[in-house]
Amino acid sequence: MHVVYPGSFDPLTNGHLDVIQRASRLFDKVTVAVLENPNKRGQYLFTAEERLSIIREATAHLQNVEAHTFSGLLVDFVRRVGAQAIVKGLRAVSDYEYELQMAHLNRQLLPGLETLFILAATRYSFVSSTMVKEIARYGGDVSKLVPPATLRALKAKFG
Repeated sequence: MHVVYPGSFDPLTNGHLDVIQRASRLFDKVTVAVLENPNKRGQYLFTAEERLSIIREATAHLQNVEAHTFSGLLVDFVRRVGAQAIVKGLRAVSDYEYELQMAHLNRQLLPGLETLFILAATRYSFVSSTMVKEIARYGGDVSKLVPPATLRALKAKFG
């Protein structure tokens, strides 16, 4: 089965990478879909191409994982790459409420499309891109929260 794991990944965290690695063991192919939302330009720390580069480096050891950018509706991207399902990571109940609504909307737009949830590993359940950026911006150590590719990119941005 081919699945899509969508997100903004601004930046990729160890929590994201854990979900990608676990999904790659469960499914034949995983496409990491990096959202390029034109309404949020200027709000991202990294460009879509920078985020894509980080993901490709961090997942280079996973032969069945590829990454692409997309804009527009996720269901159109899923249809375009020929995937059968969406994978989402859940950190807490608050994630579930939003993701449940998105799963229902996506299935309404593309009947038969399933969304599968992978629970965040306990050690990463508190990690978010927003928190990582905030800590890095003030010079805090995020080396245990992000893969090396993200750490280098954050150091390049913040010094």
